[in-house]
Amino acid sequence: MAQSKTSKTAVWILMGLLILGLGGFGATSLTGTVHSVGSVGDKDISVDDYARALQEELRALEAQTGQSLPFVQAQAFGIDRLVLSRLATTRSLDAENDRLGLSIGDENLRDELLNIPAFQGLDGSFDRDAYTFAIDQAGMSESEFEDSVREDTARSLLQGAIVSGLNMSDAYADAVITYIAEERDFTWAQLTGDNLTRPVETPADADIAAYYDANQDSFMVPATRQITYAWLSPDMIIDQVEIDETALQALYEERDAEFNRPERRLVERLAFGDQAAAEAALAEITAGTTTFEALVEGRGLQLADVDLGDVTKAELSAAGEAVFLTPAGGIAGPVQSDLGPALFRVNGILPAQSTSFEEASAVLRDELAADRARRLIDAQISDIDDLLAGGATLEEVADETDMQLGSVDWHAAVDHPLAGYEGFRATAAAVTDSDFPQVEVLEDGGIYALRLEGETEAHPAPLADVKDEAAAAVVAERTAEALNALVERLMPRLSEGTEFASFGFTAVEETGMDRGGFIPGTPATFLNDVFEMGPGELRVLESANGVILVRLNAVTMPDTSDPEIATLKARITEQLASGVSQDMFQAYAEALQAMYPAEINQQALNAVHAQFQ
Repeated sequence: MAQSKTSKTAVWILMGLLILGLGGFGATSLTGTVHSVGSVGDKDISVDDYARALQEELRALEAQTGQSLPFVQAQAFGIDRLVLSRLATTRSLDAENDRLGLSIGDENLRDELLNIPAFQGLDGSFDRDAYTFAIDQAGMSESEFEDSVREDTARSLLQGAIVSGLNMSDAYADAVITYIAEERDFTWAQLTGDNLTRPVETPADADIAAYYDANQDSFMVPATRQITYAWLSPDMIIDQVEIDETALQALYEERDAEFNRPERRLVERLAFGDQAAAEAALAEITAGTTTFEALVEGRGLQLADVDLGDVTKAELSAAGEAVFLTPAGGIAGPVQSDLGPALFRVNGILPAQSTSFEEASAVLRDELAADRARRLIDAQISDIDDLLAGGATLEEVADETDMQLGSVDWHAAVDHPLAGYEGFRATAAAVTDSDFPQVEVLEDGGIYALRLEGETEAHPAPLADVKDEAAAAVVAERTAEALNALVERLMPRLSEGTEFASFGFTAVEETGMDRGGFIPGTPATFLNDVFEMGPGELRVLESANGVILVRLNAVTMPDTSDPEIATLKARITEQLASGVSQDMFQAYAEALQAMYPAEINQQALNAVHAQFQ
C-alpha cells in the first residue's frame, strides 16, 4: 500500500514538472550563477523549484478567477510569500529526514520508476528513452529527479508517521448525532387571560407610571437625525409626460412576441433508426404491450432526455402538423424529425395568447411615461447641481424646479417612502452638518439632495405618548403572574399525570420533534427549553400571550442501526480525525521551522520575480 501511494506521488511530481517545464520553467533555466532563493538547514530551495511553484499558484488563481492576474497584484495578495512558506516547510521536513536517516533504498526507487506509466513503452515495459526525454524536458538531470522522488517519498513516510495511528473516540460523533437526531414527544398548552376565572384588574395611572419608570428601556425613542431633503421621482412628474399613439404602436409591434404567443405543446420525442422500428414501437404502445416510458427506459434514457419542453408548430418543422393534431396524452407519428423517424408524445396544450393593442396600451403607456419621466429628471440634474453649487438652498431649489421639499426624523427603522432606497439610507446615515447638499440619483431614476439640520440622542418617550403601551405591558405582566399562580395550584395534580384537558386547557400533542423543528405560536427558544427537559418534567414558559405549560412525555434516541445515521457518524468521525491530523501536522511543521529557520536570498527572489513582471 505504501508503494502504491509513492507511485502516485511520483507520477504527480513528474507530470507537474513536465507541464511547468514546458511552460517555460525548467526547459529554460532561471538559475544562471544563483542556484537557490534560500535554504532551510542544509537544504536549498532551488530557484527553479520556487519559480515552478509560483507559476503553478498563479495559474491556479487565474483559473479560479477567470482572468489574467498581474504579478504585482499577486504579490499584493501575498502569493509569493505563501509559496515560499510552503517550500520552506517542505525543506524543513527534508532536513529532519536527513537527521533521522529516513529514505528509500535504490531497489525501492527502481521499482517506483519502473511502475510510472509515463516511462513505459507500448508493451508496458520501462522505456529508457522516454524516461531520459521526459526528465530532460523538465529541465532536470536524472540524479536530480531521482533525488526528488527519494525526498518526496521520505516526506510522505514522515507525514504518515505523524498522523497515522490516530483513532478518534466515538464520543464526539455520538454527541453530535444525539444532538442532531434526538427526538422529543411532549404536550403543551398556551394559557392566556381567557384561562383565568376572573380578569386581572385594569391598572391605575400610578401603576402605569411606576411600570414606565422601572422599564424605561422598553420605551426608548431611537437616536434620530433631523434631515431636510428635496426629492423628485418619476411618479411625481409622470402626469406631465405626453405619449403619442405612434410611439405606443411602435413599442407594441416591437414586443409582439410578448403579447401574442402562438399555441404551444409540451412534447417528448423518441427517435428510431428507421420507419419500420418506429411503426413497430407504435403498434406495441397501441396494443398495450409496452408504454412510451418503457421504450425510453429500454434505450437507457430518462424522460428528461427526450423532453422538448414547450414548442410551437413551426419549431417542429415537418412533424408540427401531426403533433398539433394530436390531443393531450396522445402519441403522434411516426413522423420525420431532425433525428429521423420519431414518435411524439403530447403531454399538454398551451393555448395561444393574444393581447390586442388596445388591451396592452395601458401597460405600454405607463412604461413609456416612466421612461420619459426618468429622462426628464436626468436632463435636470446638471441645472440643479449648478443651483446648489451657486449657493441655492434646498428650499430655493424646490421653488425653482419640480423637486419637492420635505423633512424626516431619520433613524434605521423609520417609516418613510425614501427609506426604501438604499442610496438615500446610506447618505442619510453618513451626512454631516458640514456637508453641502448635492444631487444624488436613486435606483428608480429619481433624484434627491439633503441637508442635516441636527441630531437627537436616544431617549425615553414621554409617558403620555406610550401610556397605552405601558398599560398593556402591566396587564400582560399581571396576567402572567396570575397564570403562574394558577399552574402552581394545579401542580400537584399535574405532577401525577393529570391531562391538561382536564383543567379546560387546549392541549397539543407533539411527537417525533427534533431540534430543527418549528411550532407556530411559540417563542423562538421554545424547543431549546423542551430539549433541556427530562422525561415527565413540567415547565411553565413565558410567551407573548401569557404562559406555555409543557410536559415532556418521551425522549427518543437516534437509531444507530439506521444506515443513514451510521453513515453520518462515520463522516463526522472522519472529518474530526482529518482536522486533528491537520492540526498535529501543522504544529509539527511549525516546530521544525523553529528548529531549521529559513535563510532567504532576497536578491535571488527579486531576480525570479523580475521574470514574472
